[in-house]
Amino acid sequence: MQLSHTPAAMSASFDDPNLVSAAGLAPTIRLADAAGLSTLAQHRMTVPGDKGANAGGKITTLIAGMVAGADSIDDMDQLRHGGMNQLFNRIYAPSTLGSFLRSFSFGHVRQLDAVASRFLINLANQAPALVPAPAASGYVFVDVDDTIIEVHGHQKQGAGFGYSGVRGLNVLLATATTKTSAPVIVAQRLRRGSCGSPRGAGRLIADAIATTRRLPAMAGQKILIRADSAFYAPPQHPRSTHRRCRRLDHHADGPQRETRDCHHRG
Repeated sequence: MQLSHTPAAMSASFDDPNLVSAAGLAPTIRLADAAGLSTLAQHRMTVPGDKGANAGGKITTLIAGMVAGADSIDDMDQLRHGGMNQLFNRIYAPSTLGSFLRSFSFGHVRQLDAVASRFLINLANQAPALVPAPAASGYVFVDVDDTIIEVHGHQKQGAGFGYSGVRGLNVLLATATTKTSAPVIVAQRLRRGSCGSPRGAGRLIADAIATTRRLPAMAGQKILIRADSAFYAPPQHPRSTHRRCRRLDHHADGPQRETRDCHHRG
């Protein structure tokens, strides 16, 4: 026997209360707890009002949802399916998480930056292979670049058309890597879609260098900053550290060119 037509849509649901849709979250959250994620967020986030209560649990819930594949507030409801409540406590409803995020100002974003940098350092202490020290006379590479995340909906805050011609948000990222490790994000910033690549890059690079310096085995290591020609402007050079570093510029019309050593003063 064979179906005579193709169904327009299919869905599956489970009614067993012991089923867990994302069992891999258990070791992930255990590692996050060991690195102090919830404690850091609880102590450093100061979102006002009742919406900011229990910030540590709400931040951890949001991160767990994203690890499980959520890309919207509504998707956070997957954390309450089946037996998830038996594995985790303080799982918040999507509406509660949405109200929490809507209470953020730019100052709270900077508080999250502080949480993220300290969490990364703790995580690297838990897993030293995350960012191992470079070989003798080697560099730690800090790459800076931005990308566009396409968004939809006319009410999306900050959405705009940037250099790619795609309507979206602009994300500025700094990653640290060595010859024996994969890139690790050490600083990030979400910006308006119409934002130019170098805007605010100086502050982000300074944050990235400071975080990289504090990683295990990174004290005193040589840092090479790499960026494309969009960031080739003196105001974008980091100014918050006196350490020596070098800058490598990638030019679309020619080979890479390493610039002179420069001292950065606080």
